[in-house]
Amino acid sequence: MKIIRMKATFGGLDHRELTLKEGLNIIQAPNEGGKSTWSAFLRAMLYGINTKERDKQGYIAEKNRYQPWSGAAMEGVLELEWKGEKITLRRGPKGNTPFGKFEAVYTDTGEPVGFLTADNVGETLIGAPREVFERSAFVGQGGAAIDGAPALEARIAALASSGEEDVSYSQVERRLRDWLNRRRHNKTGLIPKLEEELAQNDEVEGRQAKAFRLAQEAKRELEKLQTEHKRLEAERDAHLARAMAARRQRWEEAQHALEEARGQVETVEGELNRYGTPPDKATLQQAQGELNRLNSLHTSRQQAEERLEEAKAAQERAAAGAVDPLFPDMTPDQAWEQANDDAQAAGEVPRCGGLYGAGAACLVLAAGSLVVSFTGLLPAPWMGWAACGVLAVAGVGLFVAAALRKKKAGALAQELLERYGAESPEDILARASAYREACAVAEQAVKARESAQKELDALLAQDETTRKALLELVHPFAPTVKDTFGVSAAISRALQLEEKLATARVKLEGAEKLADSLPRPEPVAADPGVEPRFEPAETAARLNAAEGELSRLRSGLAMALGELKSMGDLAELATRQEEAREELERRQTEYAALEIALNALDAAHTGLQARFSPSLNHLAGEYLAKLTGGRYDKVSLTRQFEALAEEAGGLQPRRALALSQGTADQLYLAVRLAACRLVLPQEEPCPLVLDDALANFDDSRMAQALDCLSELGEERQILLFTCHSREKAWQQGR
Repeated sequence: MKIIRMKATFGGLDHRELTLKEGLNIIQAPNEGGKSTWSAFLRAMLYGINTKERDKQGYIAEKNRYQPWSGAAMEGVLELEWKGEKITLRRGPKGNTPFGKFEAVYTDTGEPVGFLTADNVGETLIGAPREVFERSAFVGQGGAAIDGAPALEARIAALASSGEEDVSYSQVERRLRDWLNRRRHNKTGLIPKLEEELAQNDEVEGRQAKAFRLAQEAKRELEKLQTEHKRLEAERDAHLARAMAARRQRWEEAQHALEEARGQVETVEGELNRYGTPPDKATLQQAQGELNRLNSLHTSRQQAEERLEEAKAAQERAAAGAVDPLFPDMTPDQAWEQANDDAQAAGEVPRCGGLYGAGAACLVLAAGSLVVSFTGLLPAPWMGWAACGVLAVAGVGLFVAAALRKKKAGALAQELLERYGAESPEDILARASAYREACAVAEQAVKARESAQKELDALLAQDETTRKALLELVHPFAPTVKDTFGVSAAISRALQLEEKLATARVKLEGAEKLADSLPRPEPVAADPGVEPRFEPAETAARLNAAEGELSRLRSGLAMALGELKSMGDLAELATRQEEAREELERRQTEYAALEIALNALDAAHTGLQARFSPSLNHLAGEYLAKLTGGRYDKVSLTRQFEALAEEAGGLQPRRALALSQGTADQLYLAVRLAACRLVLPQEEPCPLVLDDALANFDDSRMAQALDCLSELGEERQILLFTCHSREKAWQQGR
């Protein structure tokens, strides 16, 4: 397996990219340059991040430690080559889980790599679980020392035996010792406890019989009451089950009513909205009132038509009554003026008094002239006779003229009275007055007819306007309506639907309130099938009383049993004694078997170590000789994975604690290199990650270590992170 490129937003790395090559890669960076972060990123891309890990005193969980400093989401890309295929791994956030999203695709095609998942990618590509990888090919900063892990130990054991990696010696040995201690550990083991129990039981066996008899008497009395109490509980449960069933039935009925009410509301709303939404109820009621007024208007129109016909007939009658041949085409005033003149003419008495007076005067003067002529007062008598004659003629003429005038006036008056068919001039005026009144009646009849016509026209216009408005009102939801009957039916139907909808909504509101007021019932308990003897309240009271009596009896029995328990039941004690003896014998047999198993396990492990340790120690010694320039050439690893180094030609191996820090790091690096060779697959060797692993090496041993790593780089890819420049200088010198 070879890493081609890494790109990360991880900790202090913000969209940083690292490109690698085959063999030994020396990555130089200053402190806080991201070396340890790149190492942790590679491990996280392969094995993920343990999200269950929590911060502790002096330790930050990985999920918190490597949160991007920029505040961005934790994500990364790893391109690699494995078994001749180029694969790209991607991890990113999934909800609040860092690196929870995983994707593996073939780099060239983008097709998913079906056998790789977030959980198995590391173990599949590396060929080992995380704890083995961390203790072999992954050397973290300051972490060259190796410790035991069940997975590493199991893999080492598998290499030395049949290949099984399910168990390790330390796990089995720890489990066997736990079982051994459980059976005999001072006074807390099972065997000492059983022995002590047997001794105590022998002591109380004599006193137990008396206490047992007293307890049995108390139990019999308690059993009777418990039987009644159980019966009462069953009856209470029966009441409760039936009440719960009734409650559930009410709840189900309320839910059914709620659904039915919703269905009714939806049905009515659907009917209302089939052609269009009708106006609100007030508008419909107002329209219905308009429709009622339209019916009243129809009646009023008929009445107006009748009044118009009557007015027309009255007008005709009045017009006929206002015709008088004496006053043709005259206005009432003109007729009155003519009648007034004719009445005056018919009633005038000719004024002849003057004529008669003048004639009389002439005759008197004629007589006087005659007298004067006879008296001789006149110069000539003929003058008197002449004057007398003239005056007499004048007097007679005046009398004749007066008579003729009177006769003519009488004839005119008679003619006028005959024309008017009157007996007196007042009748002429009455005829004119009647004509004037008939004309007034005719004029009133015309006005009455015009008023009736206007009223009818207004009613017709109002009828037309109202009909049009009603049709416009109902057409949006009743487009087929063409007359007032259809309007009435549509409005009535809409009002009925509105009323039905209002009723349905009220019903729905009531059903919702009822459904809300009834909590969802719990599952109905099974009816025990007991017919209660009492009402629920009496059953509860009797049950409470029974429980009180039971409490009293139990308290008394508890005291008796307490005393009995302090000594133990006679039969139970005998049974327990027998069981304890059998168990003691069984535990002692188990203890002996466990000791044999531990001895056999220890012997087997010693044999396995004898088979495997020489190979591991020999290979680690070869690596240590290369790293130390031959000063140390032997390595031995204890069961606890503590490494010891022996100088060439020396007699005593030295513990790592007795060595300098640099030599100790070289010792454990040699062990890790040997473990890489032995426990990791070699057909597709995984990269070796070293984070400042040579920091404590002097220049000479650093060069020797780089020579060794350069040689290993021909077999596997090596990532060496360092904060020094000497490794780069060495590489440039090569």
